[in-house]
Amino acid sequence: MDRQNNRRQDKFGGPLYEKLAAYGASDFYAFHMPGHKRLMGEFENPFQIDITEIDGFDDLHHPENDGVLTEAQRRAAQVFGAGETHFLVNGSTAGILSAISGCTKYGGTLLMARNCHRSAYHGAELRGAKTVYLYPQYIPELGINGVILPEDVENVLQKSIIEKKQQADGKTEKDSGGDREKNQNRIQTDIQAVMIVSPTYDGVCSDVRRIAGICHRYGVPLIVDQAHGAHFPFSKYFPEDAVSAGADVVIHSVHKTLPAMTQTALLHVQGEIANRERIRKFLSIYQSSSPSYVLMASIDACVDLIERDGEELFAKHVRELKNFRESCRELKWLYLAGLDSEKDGIWQLEAKLAEFGQTADFDRSKLLISARRANLAGAGLTGEELSRILRERYHIQMEMSGPDYVVGIAGIADSEEGFGRLAEALHELDQDMDEKIPVGVSTADKVSAKSNALPRLKAVLTIGEAAEAESACRPLAACEGAVAGNYVYLYPPGIPVLAPGERVTEELLKCIEEWLVAGYEVHGLKYDGDGIPKLGIVKE
Repeated sequence: MDRQNNRRQDKFGGPLYEKLAAYGASDFYAFHMPGHKRLMGEFENPFQIDITEIDGFDDLHHPENDGVLTEAQRRAAQVFGAGETHFLVNGSTAGILSAISGCTKYGGTLLMARNCHRSAYHGAELRGAKTVYLYPQYIPELGINGVILPEDVENVLQKSIIEKKQQADGKTEKDSGGDREKNQNRIQTDIQAVMIVSPTYDGVCSDVRRIAGICHRYGVPLIVDQAHGAHFPFSKYFPEDAVSAGADVVIHSVHKTLPAMTQTALLHVQGEIANRERIRKFLSIYQSSSPSYVLMASIDACVDLIERDGEELFAKHVRELKNFRESCRELKWLYLAGLDSEKDGIWQLEAKLAEFGQTADFDRSKLLISARRANLAGAGLTGEELSRILRERYHIQMEMSGPDYVVGIAGIADSEEGFGRLAEALHELDQDMDEKIPVGVSTADKVSAKSNALPRLKAVLTIGEAAEAESACRPLAACEGAVAGNYVYLYPPGIPVLAPGERVTEELLKCIEEWLVAGYEVHGLKYDGDGIPKLGIVKE
């Protein structure tokens, strides 16, 4: 008995811990989050610093003016160039929920990018908000979502004012001409906040500076989910960060691309348009009442590392990224998106969007490796298969897989050896395909018919109304024309392809069927043991 008790005190156990320990001790290389890549060996035993709000250690929900957490958050604001910064221990999710709740009144209107993370939809649901969507451009060459066009933002804001003026005209028909003009001059948009995601999970960045300028002309705060861009401020090799571009509220996941523990993030606020007091209020609601000092210390240590050694670390990181990207230039069938110049023009992000007067930027620390060129020649390699081959044959774990591509996340904790292993694996796979694909096959001007473009759906209820309404399950094939009662996500990255309150279309059903056949993870469907996918439908 004593021996058993000693064992329990001296050694961790349990299936999850043991599996994690085995993975941590293996030779698997992580091109996935968290950004510390399991290499931050100098961090103390977490149990030694795991405390509660004891005297002298401040309180995240009620920080003292001269408290240690106030000082840590002020330093983070200075390092990231923000007016005000808050530590997040419930991930970017808590920041997104707080930003939406703080910037919109209950029942208000939120203009949001349709490719926002699920947490943005949940924020709208919790606030009973009416959602108006901005649809991203689509890049068929890669099968990914592109930018949100600034022109689209302006058009929606302008349209909302025109509609409101038309309503005012009807109400003031009996007013004198002078009174009517005075009333119309006071008319503002009903849209209370604009939210976009930049960069996307795949690394595509919208023109935040232009979008922020448009929002500010209408007196509307811009919220940017920049969870995947916490590294942007620290090297000109990366796109402009949303804080310096003028966004009012910016959410950064430090754990995604910087050396910090999972769940750690930052919320930045600047300017006078966003209501800081309301955002603080909702942060206190959505964050745990027992915030982890281990996680907060991880954020603080990350900020300290960047402030102290960031210039050197990012210079090394950019050098290794450039070397890796250059080594991929000679790939014949696989290709790495975002090369500075493609010899055969396959990467056409800028060219495809030029017709809209808009050039996208790309985060080159995102390693989007596409097999589309090979597949157009008949290789038949899915993203999931490419990910599996890298994992099983080369012990390289990527972040996610799409229809015919994989994405890896690189950061300052990555090593030259890791980049070398990935480059060697890609060249070996490329050579394998070269031997299998017939000589003389051309992929010029071909675009795959596969598409992950988000279907455009009509909302007949708000998300909150539909989520609260009585619903019943119906076989997916019989749902055309019905109103959805729950979300459907294509995962990863967790972007809803269907939100509660939207009318189900034939186009959407075909997309979901194709995704299921292809083996993608489609969350939100229900199964009763008969293997038939079902959807929650609002009873009408």
